[in-house]
Amino acid sequence: MSNELIINGSPNDCRIALLKDKQLVEFHQQEERSKFQVGDVYLGTVRKIVQGLNAAFIDIGYEKDAFLHYLDLGPQVQSLNKYTKMAMTKKNVSYKLANFKSEPDINKLGKINQVLAKGQQILVQVVKEPISTKGPRLSCELSVAGRYLVLVPFSNTVSISKKITSKDERKRLNRLITSIKPENFGVIIRTVAGGKEVAELDRDLRDLLSKWEKGIKALRTAKPKEKVIGEMGRASSILRDVLSESFDAIHADDPDTYEEINSYIKTIAPEKEKIVKHYTGKAKIFENFGIEKQLKASFGQSVTLRNGGYLIIEHTEALHVIDVNSGNKSNAEDNQETTALKVNLDAAQEVARQLRLRDMGGIIIIDFIDMKAPENKRMLFERMKEEMKNDRSKFTILPLTKFGLMQITRQRVRPELNIKTKEKCPTCNGTGKIQASITVTDQLERDLDYILAKQNEKNIVISLHPFLHAYYTKGFISRRVQWFLKYLKWVRLEIDSSLPITEFRFHSKYGDEIEINS
Repeated sequence: MSNELIINGSPNDCRIALLKDKQLVEFHQQEERSKFQVGDVYLGTVRKIVQGLNAAFIDIGYEKDAFLHYLDLGPQVQSLNKYTKMAMTKKNVSYKLANFKSEPDINKLGKINQVLAKGQQILVQVVKEPISTKGPRLSCELSVAGRYLVLVPFSNTVSISKKITSKDERKRLNRLITSIKPENFGVIIRTVAGGKEVAELDRDLRDLLSKWEKGIKALRTAKPKEKVIGEMGRASSILRDVLSESFDAIHADDPDTYEEINSYIKTIAPEKEKIVKHYTGKAKIFENFGIEKQLKASFGQSVTLRNGGYLIIEHTEALHVIDVNSGNKSNAEDNQETTALKVNLDAAQEVARQLRLRDMGGIIIIDFIDMKAPENKRMLFERMKEEMKNDRSKFTILPLTKFGLMQITRQRVRPELNIKTKEKCPTCNGTGKIQASITVTDQLERDLDYILAKQNEKNIVISLHPFLHAYYTKGFISRRVQWFLKYLKWVRLEIDSSLPITEFRFHSKYGDEIEINS
């Protein structure tokens, strides 16, 4: 199975697609100016304590105060508060905690007003990004994630991923990490650490300690609402979590993103440096790898299954509902039970992909086609668990109910991804009445004349729908060649399937969009 990461960078955002055997399985969109990513550590200020919720609201710079529950303070929060105060008031506080005297753990059944006070400054970490009308959710159990290890300050515990099942390997890893970890630092050993040598684990641990040290240095001069430790970019964090021996290629079209990824790969896996490639093709990177088409096909309300049948996906404020339908598959098998089983097994695979692709979370209800045989229901339940095993979010799957419903809960730490797949007419705005579509060519050529003749721009690029692209490039003396003969400037045309047929965009040679005021 081939794994490829395709990264489309621009001045304003970054789009990341993970392909398995050329099929899109994960998609992430990140605005460069976006804040409050999961893993970011901020110096917050306690704005309000709500004893009825046993929680506090913390100001970290978001438009709505972030939420911090008592259970998310962590047992060592008093040690964290003490160290934070020392780091902000004393000049020579070591990032090493060997000589730091820890405070007693807080009572698990205590009250938040016994620990925090209004106006107090506190180090907090984002564990859930702002979603809908809610602000970020926070924790005081700080952690710094690496490729193989997660560093946990103010703890001495070594924890090992449950997915490492070998008793001998668990003992080996526990012994190794216990011997190299610093005092007053706990460590969580990730699944990918299985089988790794001590040198690799030690290098990862040193990198995490270095990141912690930079954060403490920043804390000395930090002001309230400032970020102290920042999570790496979305592309690098995905690489950290999913990079494995089966990764074949990483393609990035933006030079800065390419350098960032190349540098990160050199750090965590020097032997894989050759798989990072800078894409310089004429077509847009997502067009070249067929991702735009897959996005349009995968994010609609109706999703077609590979061997017939389809899913209907509905989203509500409280939960997500997925209905499985047989479609034209009903005539392909000998009897109804066999048809239902085949469609349901195909649906389980697609549902697992859709959950990752859209990053759907909370409660998901799947209405599979009714089956009578208990062994078929068990087979479907096992298939669903098998398809979901590579999902990096925490989830729980329940067996089918007597009504044929399957319930899944899946952790959501970021807003659900929603991509518009239905195009609204840019001329009529949905009224159903538009001007003749042929006039789009007249408008494009008027704008082009203004840019080339009056603004004297050079090396411009026009992004446009494939139909318009064909119209301007067909024939030996195409319309584009006629432009060249008229203006003595070559215009590059770039296919962009995400644009409606009546829309087009002009870009400068630096990639910036050229806006024309009508």
